[in-house]
Parts: sequence; structure tokens; C-alpha cells
Amino acid sequence: MPPLTDDAIDQLFRNARTHRWWDGRPVGEDTLRAIADLAKLGPTSANSSPGRFVFVVSPEAKERLRPHLDEGNVRQTMSAPATAIVAYDTEFYEKLGFLAPHSKDARSWFAGKPDAIERAGFQGSCLQGAYLIMAARALGLDCGPMGGFDRAGVDAAFFPDGKTKSNFLINLGYGLPEKLHPRQPRFAFEEFCTIA
Repeated sequence: MPPLTDDAIDQLFRNARTHRWWDGRPVGEDTLRAIADLAKLGPTSANSSPGRFVFVVSPEAKERLRPHLDEGNVRQTMSAPATAIVAYDTEFYEKLGFLAPHSKDARSWFAGKPDAIERAGFQGSCLQGAYLIMAARALGLDCGPMGGFDRAGVDAAFFPDGKTKSNFLINLGYGLPEKLHPRQPRFAFEEFCTIA
């Protein structure tokens, strides 16, 4: 397949930034569904798709989230049109018969193996959360991913069955570019990469 245009790469990477201030435009359900439909296409181990997303948009849901946010994240999250709770299902392997039909024993790779469940769940939800960021950017939204919150509190408020664990949050909306700080430094290739 041909490479993306420079404009598309700019939108996804070069000009994309972590936003904390929003212009107030809502993010509708159709857009959230479109983001999720794109994000679900990215690869995960054995197609296990352990990621679970809760899009927090209603005032009531925002108030359930508020007490679990670190103080420095309250304003940006409460003012964001939507906040995605990126989480993972600790029983994701029960769906492998559907998700990985080519492998008759995929469930056995995880069932009864808490370390394997935790690794694949956490790793897969990290990937799926990153796909969600890229999908949102591709559809013209800005993102503000963050980890500053009480996971146990969020889990109790949004996942009371105890089977799903929160990983990180992503505020979604239309950012105010004038509120951005200059981009922070990044490593040179040699500082974080080797070619073996």
C-alpha cells in the first residue's frame, strides 16, 4: 500500500499534541462509534481484544469520575466533551472461540494462568488505547491521554463486577491550540533505537 500523504502524517503525528483545553464542541455518539470501529481493527495477541472502553460523556458519569481524578487532571477532564476509560477484561479469553476461531485451544493459553491474563490484558489494552488515539486523530479530534487517577476508585465506579480493570484515560474533543506549550524534547534515533 502507498504511504500516507505528509498532511495525513502531520495530523496523526507531527502536529498532533496532548491537549488539556477544549473549545466546547461536543463529540457525538456517531463519532465515538466511528473511533471505536477503527480502533478495534488493530492487532492484539491472538486477536484477544481485551480492551474495553467506557466513553464518559454525561454530566452524571463525569461526576462519578471526578472524585477519582488527581487534582491536576480535574479541570481538563471535566471540561472535555468525552473521556475514554481504557480498561481490560480479565476474562477476555472466554471470547477467544469467537475472536480466534483458527486456534482450537487459544482459551487454554490463558484460563487459570493469572500472569498470562494480566500480561495480555494490560498489553492489549495499551495497544488498543493507542489505536483509539490514532483513530480519534484520524477523524479530526484531539486527545489528552493521562494516567493520573485512582484506578481502584474508577474500577469500583465503572466496573463493579470486578472483572474489568482500568488502565488509562483519554480526554477527547477539539483542543485549543493557543493553550499548547511548545513541544517537549524527543530523543534522537540513536538514543532510543538500535538496529541489530
